[in-house]
Amino acid sequence: MRVRLKDVAARAKVAVNTASTILNRRSNSWASKETVDRVFQAAEELGYRPNRAALGLRIGRFHAIGLLIADLNNPFYTTFAHYLALEAEKAGYDVVIESWRSDLERERKCLEEILNRQLDGVVAFLSDPTTHSAFLASRFTSGTPFVVFGTSKGADLPVDCVVSDFEVGLRQAIEALVRGGHRRVAFLSALAEGQSDGHRSRLFTELMGEHRLAGVEHELLRCGPEVESAYRAARERLEAGNRPTAILTMNDLAALATIRAAVDAGLRVPESLSVVGVDNIPLGTFLPVNLSSISQPIAEIAAKAWELVLSRIEAGSDAGAPRSVVFPTEFVERESTGAGPG
Repeated sequence: MRVRLKDVAARAKVAVNTASTILNRRSNSWASKETVDRVFQAAEELGYRPNRAALGLRIGRFHAIGLLIADLNNPFYTTFAHYLALEAEKAGYDVVIESWRSDLERERKCLEEILNRQLDGVVAFLSDPTTHSAFLASRFTSGTPFVVFGTSKGADLPVDCVVSDFEVGLRQAIEALVRGGHRRVAFLSALAEGQSDGHRSRLFTELMGEHRLAGVEHELLRCGPEVESAYRAARERLEAGNRPTAILTMNDLAALATIRAAVDAGLRVPESLSVVGVDNIPLGTFLPVNLSSISQPIAEIAAKAWELVLSRIEAGSDAGAPRSVVFPTEFVERESTGAGPG
């Protein structure tokens, strides 16, 4: 049978309310050190574990937040989850992870159903937060702490938002490739079925347009979010005529697939093809060819997301208007990029 709080109180010879106050480390306890020690010893001897659900319902806080991500197979999301969990742990919170598996219909369901969990707040990566504006606005009005990741720094969202400004990093990468002699550059856009090209793809097209007069050609390649899909799309293009000499990708996972596709197509990286990823995941620096990538400060972004959601949890309806925090990106050049054909 489950050990109950009143069993602990009886073993320690204190009132149930006293045992509850001590075990939950509430600041209003007037118990002596001897009493506190006796209650914790009784709990340990009996193997007592507090019912967090019952406690959460009673005090209005579960000490857990939800993290909604697109894909557990993408190392960026697992790296972010790692850093977010570290921050949450410092405050005694758990992180419950749910993946919408790059499926837009599942994304909608997960976004709605995650609120049925016993959670104090939610941090969410969404395909396009603006398409969920009405839902997010209703959550903000109801007081549910929500932090989402915006797709561009100009997005006006009805909840707290963290944004990576990819314009600087992407511009740096493109200019490095053009300066190195590349005249045919492609962008591999790895997106869920039904998802629009997105901010990164549009930004690539805009920035490449600035080099059109210099005779630099660009193209947009499309594939699904799975690494296999990125591999097939990259290899098909590399084995066709007038292939690009440099490929930028939606994320580092697609970049790794592109490098494999290049090798299998008989090309060498970076001698025959330069490859640039986005996210700068730790794995990218431990490959036979270290990956050049557009870096976003994952640990700092996770810390800020935690700070935003926790402040909402603690302040409730007094936390003020939605806030937006923008982080810079930068191009980190490594071994997967080199000079274009002479």
